Amino acid sequence: MSFAEHLMTLRKQRGWSQEELGSQINVTRQTVSKWEMGQSTPELEKLVELAKLFHISIDQLVGLEETEETGFSSAPHNRGDMRSVGVYYEYISPVKVFGLPLVHVRLGFGPRLAKGIVAIGNCAVGVVAIGGSSLGLISIGGISLGLLFAVGGLSLGLLSLGGLAVGGFAVGGCAVGQWLAMGGGAFSNYLAIGGGAWSNGLAIGGSAYGHVAVGTQEASGWFSLLPGSGYTVEEAWGLVKAQFPHIWGWVRNVIQWAIG
Repeated sequence: MSFAEHLMTLRKQRGWSQEELGSQINVTRQTVSKWEMGQSTPELEKLVELAKLFHISIDQLVGLEETEETGFSSAPHNRGDMRSVGVYYEYISPVKVFGLPLVHVRLGFGPRLAKGIVAIGNCAVGVVAIGGSSLGLISIGGISLGLLFAVGGLSLGLLSLGGLAVGGFAVGGCAVGQWLAMGGGAFSNYLAIGGGAWSNGLAIGGSAYGHVAVGTQEASGWFSLLPGSGYTVEEAWGLVKAQFPHIWGWVRNVIQWAIG
């Protein structure tokens, strides 16, 4: 069997596209296509990477040495491709959804990208993504971008939790939220709650700055409420409701805590 035929067989046994194979050895889909069509052959460095990837020798890869079977048997293919090489580990589920593996785990040193419906890796992209850097509808990672939900040291999402959190609703050490921000430092257009709270709407915190500012120590705004300022909790809540008719009911408890 020629190298081109052997490479195509090995790739198909694992259920990989040409693009997926190329991404694992840092070449383009077009390069893999040329190899499989016999229009070109890999450099020695890429032959070594391919041999390691398929767990065979270079002689076996190029057809100079016979093997009892080409790469993995059909059994590993049925249960997914799983391999561990030193500090590098990868699992690719054989089940695919919209062309993506249902589960793709890819771990090891270097910027190894995991792509799948559920993706776990140093860098992960998926519907559910978990990794050092992650992108998905639901995302968890050191740096996390989630269209719906993000958790991470640095997180960005509709609902965002993290050391630095940015989103529609953000909770974190430093939180920036369109509608709600809660954190040591909180910034929001609607409601900010934190040690330092800044808002175009309602700000509640140790130091509060906003259209309506409710502070335990300092408050600055069109309406400023502090402990001992003469407002009862009900009066303060009535003022807030008059300014923000759709404010969440639980905010009353926060105001009670602030000016008690």
